[in-house]
Amino acid sequence: MSKSYYSLGLMSGTSMDGVDASVIQTDGKSKYKVILDKYFEYPKDIYKHLTTLRDKIKGSKDLKKFSKEIKNVEKEITLFHAKAVKQILKKTTVNPDFIGFHGQTIYHNETEKISRQLGDGKLLSQLSKKNVVYNFRQNDLDHGGKGAPLTPIFHKLLSKNDSRIFLNIGGVSNETTIMSNEKLSGSDIGPGMCLIDKWMRLKTKKNYDTNGLTAKSGKINRNILEKALKKFFTKYHQKNKTVKSFDIKEFDISFVQGLSLEDGAATLTEYTARIIVNYFSTYNKGVKDLHRPVTLTGGGRKNKFLFNRINDLAIHLDLIFSPTPLMFEDIDNYVTDGDFVESQAFAYLAARSYLKLPITFPETTGCIKPTTGGKIIKSK
Repeated sequence: MSKSYYSLGLMSGTSMDGVDASVIQTDGKSKYKVILDKYFEYPKDIYKHLTTLRDKIKGSKDLKKFSKEIKNVEKEITLFHAKAVKQILKKTTVNPDFIGFHGQTIYHNETEKISRQLGDGKLLSQLSKKNVVYNFRQNDLDHGGKGAPLTPIFHKLLSKNDSRIFLNIGGVSNETTIMSNEKLSGSDIGPGMCLIDKWMRLKTKKNYDTNGLTAKSGKINRNILEKALKKFFTKYHQKNKTVKSFDIKEFDISFVQGLSLEDGAATLTEYTARIIVNYFSTYNKGVKDLHRPVTLTGGGRKNKFLFNRINDLAIHLDLIFSPTPLMFEDIDNYVTDGDFVESQAFAYLAARSYLKLPITFPETTGCIKPTTGGKIIKSK
């Protein structure tokens, strides 16, 4: 019987609004049980420091240019994570064997083989007195991979090896396909919530479009939309082209700048939905054999207007999966709390890294062979 471990996963996504924390029990292979999930919101000053810093870093040269500021903000969020760990440990009787510390992504470029997440693993280990696993993406990049997505192996665990597709709509959208023969594949798709969120932050005091109500009240500018989609598809989603991993900095909202708040939100929402549905049409990877709904994860699943547009477009574009059309379901109705999928995933990836098991595969990131990941800092 394989040994079981307790692992604490910490994840902060592209919204930069806070940290999701999950304690799970796992053998790093096929067993998994959720012990505790909790969210810790960033204070306004940390949110401002993070978003300001991210906006400054437009290329790898800026990592050096703003190195002092990066170091200061990194320490700030590491201390915040340490406080979150302390609070988590007060709420559970289990003693985690290690912490999976994703950190806060500020720059990712597969071509340059750079993926920079803010988070000092050594400092967190010193403060928490725990083994810490961090820097999950670099080893994959060093072995020919794109460094993303990392969650497919966890999605496979959630599916219990049943055939299923997972669509994650975070800042960037990505998918995992698990076939009945347990074959696994995954890929980034394109923008998720990053453009809609950025538009709302620019035009309002809100960080996102609640339930898509702003977009729902607007009118899509079809001329602008079609030009923007043509540009995107020509660059990325043509057949015989490999879909890459994305940094949210590769997407911009300039094509809707002249529109009203509502019309801009509507156009960006349609843009996002069309790219996602087009992906399944172009790169369906045998999904017509899957007579089940696509399981939707990530913060974007809460945008009801976007959710409905994806469903409607799938039917309209005749993406028919016999005997029923392609439909999407919320992960909350399937297996687990959708708000904590990624923090649970990094708890699981930490266990696999600790056991020297692969976390990325040629079919998920393009790495040359199944690759382990995560730098391990052992507590002293």
